[in-house]
Amino acid sequence: MDLYRMSLLKTFLTGGPIMWPILFCSIFALAIVLEKFWHLNAIKIDTQKFLKKIFDSLSSRETKEAAKLCDKTNSPIARILKAGILKHNQPKSQIREAMEDVSLYEIPKLERNLTTLASIAHISPLLGLLGTVMGMVRCFQTIQMKSTTFHPVSPGDLAGGIWEALLTTVAGLVVAIPTYVLYNYLVSRVNATIIEMEKAATELVNFLSER
Repeated sequence: MDLYRMSLLKTFLTGGPIMWPILFCSIFALAIVLEKFWHLNAIKIDTQKFLKKIFDSLSSRETKEAAKLCDKTNSPIARILKAGILKHNQPKSQIREAMEDVSLYEIPKLERNLTTLASIAHISPLLGLLGTVMGMVRCFQTIQMKSTTFHPVSPGDLAGGIWEALLTTVAGLVVAIPTYVLYNYLVSRVNATIIEMEKAATELVNFLSER
């Protein structure tokens, strides 16, 4: 049977029952990736422009206006800065502590589901390998049954069973490789956002200390 002439559904069904958890992993991974892209794009801001607006308001003694600006901005950077602004009359250590407390809530939000995505990238090829092993077992059972009934076993019988068994390994790798690449990309995006949060917090602390 020519793999390239088979329909996608027929190829999927030929792979056996392990193809179903691999399919579930691919759908779950896609959902996580889309959600993370949407979330990271929704909270993306120009940090330097935002800081300039905040510093301009604070320079004019408009602390409430600076806090309102943070409320209007959907970003963890804005929420962290607001915590520092509300403590603007306090010592430097308390300002930093207030922002660190908020970051304890914001960072887990950024990292949410990334561990699950990494798990899918690692589990998918293992599921594929399991499916291949199960397929090989079935293949050799068939060969044994033919040999005990004195039916000749042709190379085609062996080759056909093996390539069908290998379909799950292919499917597992097809899911795992892009998932792992996207996981690393999303981790780099999250880390970049966390660094921006830390830089913005440091700049605010320095600005308030110099007033």
